[in-house]
Amino acid sequence: MQLIDGKSIAEQIKKEIAEQVEQMLAQGLKRPHLAAILVGHDGGSESYMTNKVRACEQCGFKSTLQRYDEDITEEELLRAIDGLNNDPDVDGFIVQLPLPKHIDEQRVIEAIDYRKDVDGFHPVNVGRLSIGLPCFRSATPQGIVNLLDRSGIDTRGKHCVVLGRSNIVGKPVAALMMAKSKPGNCTVTVCHSATPNIPEITRQADILIAALGSPAFVKADMVKPGAVVIDVGTTRVADATRKSGWRLCGDVDFDAVAPLCSHITPVPGGVGPMTIVSLMQNTLMAAKHTIYPA
Repeated sequence: MQLIDGKSIAEQIKKEIAEQVEQMLAQGLKRPHLAAILVGHDGGSESYMTNKVRACEQCGFKSTLQRYDEDITEEELLRAIDGLNNDPDVDGFIVQLPLPKHIDEQRVIEAIDYRKDVDGFHPVNVGRLSIGLPCFRSATPQGIVNLLDRSGIDTRGKHCVVLGRSNIVGKPVAALMMAKSKPGNCTVTVCHSATPNIPEITRQADILIAALGSPAFVKADMVKPGAVVIDVGTTRVADATRKSGWRLCGDVDFDAVAPLCSHITPVPGGVGPMTIVSLMQNTLMAAKHTIYPA
């Protein structure tokens, strides 16, 4: 069993991005600028945003954060988005999800200029991904593809089973894994809450991607020996042995499943760091206008 060290791979990619930024500055180009909007004070979102700001510093990006109270109106938030859409210094920006219940998340996503949508959630980017055109890819799915690529895992002709059909992970990673690319060229099966006999299907997987948000859902009897297992889950579960009183738990029962695998990602330290570095890659592409011309 080989552990896929997402943290180490992410650090290497950030170094590569920083080198490209230095080259841009030497050519007289401006420093890439990533902006973010954070609504409310959700602990998970706060932590994630802190990590994004740190990654921007490591990559040599400029970063700005706009904070708003949870009672912001939808119209006020849309005006803030319009301001970033029209700010020529901002190359890309994100609106941190989830948003308060009184705000229509889909309306917010569609209000973002798709040319600055470095989260890859706008329907234009989602649609281009689905038919294999260049686009900003959702950060977590792109992080998974990067992990497979940098770990030298051959995906061509393999059976990939994806657990979960969310718009953020399940659907886009399924599209990437079946794309005519490297990594890619898989036969893909997507399982979800209405799928019968999930263990029977997962036991056929050469590559299993678990993105359910259900702690320790994947057990040893659900995994084929020699499979590659990518665990996207990050759920906080109670742990009295930790000072914080909790720990992060993936969708895979790691201790039971790991001995069976050829490769497996840990939680934390697997997909998580790659999600953030994929956002950095998208921001660099936005600054270079390599997908959408200025």
